[in-house]
Amino acid sequence: METILASRFGKVLLTAVAPAAWGTTYIVTEMFLPPDRPLFSAVVRALPVGLVLLVWRRRLPSGSWWWRAGVLGLVNIALFFPLIFVSAYYLPGGLASTVQATSPLAVMGVAWLLIGERPGVTRILAAIVGLGGVTLLVLQSPDGVTAVGLAGAVASVVVSAVGFVLIKRWTPPVDMITLVSWQLVAGGVVLLPVALVVEGAPPAVDLTAALGYAWIAVVGTGLAFVCWFTGLRAMPAGAVSLIGLLNPVVGTALGVAFAHEVFGTAQALGVLLVLGGVVLGQRGARPAPAPAEGGSGRPATMAG
Repeated sequence: METILASRFGKVLLTAVAPAAWGTTYIVTEMFLPPDRPLFSAVVRALPVGLVLLVWRRRLPSGSWWWRAGVLGLVNIALFFPLIFVSAYYLPGGLASTVQATSPLAVMGVAWLLIGERPGVTRILAAIVGLGGVTLLVLQSPDGVTAVGLAGAVASVVVSAVGFVLIKRWTPPVDMITLVSWQLVAGGVVLLPVALVVEGAPPAVDLTAALGYAWIAVVGTGLAFVCWFTGLRAMPAGAVSLIGLLNPVVGTALGVAFAHEVFGTAQALGVLLVLGGVVLGQRGARPAPAPAEGGSGRPATMAG
């Protein structure tokens, strides 16, 4: 039993690396990256690290995985990354985090529809508790709200929910690093011409911006996606999505440390509620059953 619990705890910790890294996105974007360039930022975040990983693993898709990798790259990268940067550029960080905190409920809904994974009352309650915690955590006046930013944040929640659940529906024939490289390259190749047409020539990038892009690409993308998708393959989608609520906790901590944001009683209570939601959401989480060899793509039913 101790071995099973230790293994489960290890999977949770590994998965938590992703939202911890993603929690740095808003402050890095705000403080270090060129302004108003969401498509360029998305390309730089995806394509270079994807090519490095692809050259390292030296394996291309085969058969149906050519189009599956393309679909995953489109949803998880080519659509998701620009939408995240749009929300980062055009919404206050607190409101963007609150919208993102609805992601567990979206993932649970999509997982129920696509793979028959029922969330259960406990996990839905955990998602609501976590959402309440994030709301308290980022409590502030809604100055700077734009329709573009709000639409981007909501759309990012929807497309990420679909993309994350597809990772569970389809059994990859390769290791997770290779699968991430396929998605990053596919998404980056789609984004590159769109960025050039819509935003024009790349902006000037100084040393500060280069370091910011390097952090988001290597840690916030390459490392984070491998950890996150590994967790998705090993645990129920609803349980994994609740771990993602750690994202605004890290973002708030960085905001307090580097941007002198307020942290009071409401924010402290918010942290406790978020952590409580994450822990509650892991109760009863069983390891995902081993998929059939060959990745048939048939839905799997899991207890939740």
